[in-house]
Amino acid sequence: MRHFLSLVLHGLGIDTEEFADGAAMRAALERRQPDLVFINISLESADAIECVVALGKYGFSGSVQLMSGRGAAVLEHVKGIGVQNRLTMLPVLKKPFETDAIVRVIQELRLGTPIAGDVKAKLDQGLDQGWVEFWYQPKIELRRKKLAGAEAYARIRHPQHGILSPASFMADASDGSILKLAELAVTSALRAGKSFAELGLQLPIAVNIPVPALTKLPLEEMIRAHHTPGAKWAGLIIDVTEEQILTDLALAAELTRRMTGLNVKLAIDDFGRGLSSLSRLQNMPFAELKLDRNYVTDCGTDKVKAPLCKTVIDLAHNFGSVTVAIGIEKAADAMALVSMGCDYGQGFLLGQPMAEERFVSLLRQRASHQGATLDKGAVREKRRA
Repeated sequence: MRHFLSLVLHGLGIDTEEFADGAAMRAALERRQPDLVFINISLESADAIECVVALGKYGFSGSVQLMSGRGAAVLEHVKGIGVQNRLTMLPVLKKPFETDAIVRVIQELRLGTPIAGDVKAKLDQGLDQGWVEFWYQPKIELRRKKLAGAEAYARIRHPQHGILSPASFMADASDGSILKLAELAVTSALRAGKSFAELGLQLPIAVNIPVPALTKLPLEEMIRAHHTPGAKWAGLIIDVTEEQILTDLALAAELTRRMTGLNVKLAIDDFGRGLSSLSRLQNMPFAELKLDRNYVTDCGTDKVKAPLCKTVIDLAHNFGSVTVAIGIEKAADAMALVSMGCDYGQGFLLGQPMAEERFVSLLRQRASHQGATLDKGAVREKRRA
């Protein structure tokens, strides 16, 4: 639960701190005031009450979010103590809850990093002005619930409109701009990989690159500029769409051959969107197959999607490749994918794309709390300028 919250909150632009008990939380309150505190009520409610009373004593002016699978009477009792201590107590989150419940809390409190929706921008301008940056989404090994990699997503940090997603600037992008973006994506991923390695984590990073741009990239020179030959590094994964692979299988095979010696692997992105025959999988050169979110959404309950996902996962395994489920947003879907044997997963349930500094902050937090018991309380804090 604590990792789930940290992943979601970091993706929303929220810095977090986690504490094992009320004493650790009180020590943190001496250093700085958070905007939002999550308190997880486990088997014993005494620690939760202690945290609430401590927050009241410190004159905490933010909001308090209780979470628990306990009965309503226990939750209302703790909430009532918070009200008595003049705290702003939010409606209780009953477990299990989905990602959108956390998102709503953050949006209603107007915290985090807003993502502009309807604004349009030019990729050319973003590149020329240096507004382009890359955000990283965690890739999770589903069975062991372990961080296993990351995927890079382009963003534009517009001076007037804030953070823009690719839907705002990719539609009319020229081939030249797409190639520049691809070069920047690879360079950013190589640099980020070194930063992650310095924290003790060898994480392969995936980048989305169209095949026409991929054929023009000087991958070998770019990798040599960032990594000493023979040095250990996790490598890159290049995501290309199913449609592009099917258009020229011979070219795809040549690209795969060329990349193998560079520790770069090819992945088929959004598999299933093109509705190609499953039998053609054996002709596609790939190390990873990413299930399209249309397959993944509701695969835990939909009687049509579940067997389709299982079939694709089994086929990929038969061809010696691994599978990645994209767009996991529900716990039921994640559990179903584990039972189907899916290897990895990405999605809002497991962590949203986040700025590189926040991703690194999350890695540091995990390293510092490794082995600690953090079920009793947690403080979440918005990054202040």
